[in-house]
Amino acid sequence: MAANERIKVTIRCKRCGDRFVLKGRQDKGRIDTGFKQCVCSNEKDFIIETKCF
Repeated sequence: MAANERIKVTIRCKRCGDRFVLKGRQDKGRIDTGFKQCVCSNEKDFIIETKCF
């Protein structure tokens, strides 16, 4: 995977079940989307899936 590549990120909250589909960047194994927390105030308990464009 190239450095700083754009990816599609699907985040699903394990508490309330809400799903968020975001575009992000992967750099040095870290994914950055700007996502902070779910609308139910959950900050840590998520299922995260990624796909390359």
